[in-house]
Amino acid sequence: QVQLVESGGGLVQPGGSLRLSCVASGVIFRNSIVGWYRQAPEKERELVARSSNYGYTTNYADSVKGRFTISRDNAKNTVFLQMNNLKPEDTAVYYCWLAPPNGVSSWGKGTLVTVSS
Repeated sequence: QVQLVESGGGLVQPGGSLRLSCVASGVIFRNSIVGWYRQAPEKERELVARSSNYGYTTNYADSVKGRFTISRDNAKNTVFLQMNNLKPEDTAVYYCWLAPPNGVSSWGKGTLVTVSS
């Protein structure tokens, strides 16, 4: 059974930074696609960033390009999201997502990021 556990959320002022982490278990991590999604109040869940299997390629939502960076440590089954220059509109619950090859995708329970002065 795949488990994804996020950490690193919290309250930060506009312009600040946070680093989210997600540790995966029960899956061969290195050849899985991993990503971060977010859901703000009364909005649909949206893709923030995604890393292909082995980390060969990455893609980002236009709203976070140049500010957020997704990375992965395949040896530690961990994916990170470095978030810089945070804005109030980045406030949301951030979810880790993983899709193994030929398998069903999984979601973490989410971690809340609040950007406010």
